Amino acid sequence: MRAADIRRLFERLAQANPAPRSELTHATPYQLLVAVILSAQATDKGVNRATGPLFQVAPTPAAIAALGEVGVAGYIRSIGLYRTKAKNVVAMSRLLIENHGGEVPHDRTALEALPGVGRKTANVILNIVFDQPTIAVDTHIFRLANRTGLAPGKDVRTVESKLVKCVPTEYRLHAHHWLILHGRYICKARKPECHRCLICDLCAYPEKTPAA
Repeated sequence: MRAADIRRLFERLAQANPAPRSELTHATPYQLLVAVILSAQATDKGVNRATGPLFQVAPTPAAIAALGEVGVAGYIRSIGLYRTKAKNVVAMSRLLIENHGGEVPHDRTALEALPGVGRKTANVILNIVFDQPTIAVDTHIFRLANRTGLAPGKDVRTVESKLVKCVPTEYRLHAHHWLILHGRYICKARKPECHRCLICDLCAYPEKTPAA
C-alpha cells in the first residue's frame, strides 16, 4: 500500500473513532495485565464475563496470590486453557509483589519475564498503560495487514515491524486499537463486511464482498 493511501486509511479510522479503547474491562493496570493474559485464544467478551466476578473478590496481586491456582481456575473455567492461565496469573502476581512492589513494570524486558507474558501482551500493556506507540499484532491485525496490503508478512514479527515503520507517527499510538477493532467487526475472517468498510477503496483484497 502506498504511503499516501496508508495516511488516508488512518485518517478515516481516526475520524470515525478519535479515542479508541480496549474492550477488556479493567480498573487498574494490573487488572488489564491479567485480562490480556487470559485473552489468548479467547474473546474479550468471554474474558470480561470471567474477570467481572474474579476482580470483585481478587482485584490486586496480593488477592490473586492468596486465592491460588485452584481458586482462580474456578472463576475462569469458561476460558480456554484455564488451568495453565490460572497458574500463570498466580505466578505473575507473586513475581509482581516480590520484584516490583505489586506494580506493573513499564519495561519490556521486565514484562516479558513475567509468566504468561509474551511480546504481544507486553505491547498491549506498554501501549495502553504507558502510552508507548507499540503495536500488538493479534490474529485480527495479522489478517487485516495481509489482506489489505497495509503491511503483508508471513509472521507476526514481520507484520509488526512493517506496521511500526509505515504507520504515520501521529497515528501510531492508537493504531493498535483501530486495526484490532476494524479486523474484529469489519474485516472479519470468514465474511468481511466490505460494503460498510471505511477503507474499502484503499484495500488490495481482490475478493471484496457485496452488500447482503
